[in-house]
Amino acid sequence: MARWGLGMALVLGVVAVDQTTKALARDILASAPVELAPFFDLRLGFNSGVSFGLFATGSSGARWVLVAVTGVVTVWLLAWLLREANALRAAALALILGGALGNLLDRVRMGGVTDFIDLHLGEAHFPTFNLADTAITVGVVIMMLGFWRGEDGSKT
Repeated sequence: MARWGLGMALVLGVVAVDQTTKALARDILASAPVELAPFFDLRLGFNSGVSFGLFATGSSGARWVLVAVTGVVTVWLLAWLLREANALRAAALALILGGALGNLLDRVRMGGVTDFIDLHLGEAHFPTFNLADTAITVGVVIMMLGFWRGEDGSKT
């Protein structure tokens, strides 16, 4: 039970930080981007598709299909988190779940996900992303490293 509570605290923490930074980005970056380094800007963007703008059609039906799919995946991840005995894998699942919920909230409330982190090399830009995307990516990397190391899912 303690591991589940820590996992849920991490989920809620990710959602809170994600939603706070997105609200700040919408307020502060609405007028102009902010250059932080030669390769790193804060630039407001909205993504109505999935990762990297894939499947961005702008239609209301597509939006709700994405909401439904994300909802199903979120429930599946929550069920997995509740059963997970491995602390590192539970943390990874919590990061993924928190990121998914953060982006789901945006999609439901605003029709698209608020993005604001812009990494680039000269004029070559990586797709703009947010902290929910970062949490999902870090969680997936942790999971992949665990599988690569041959963790069998036994209790730790």
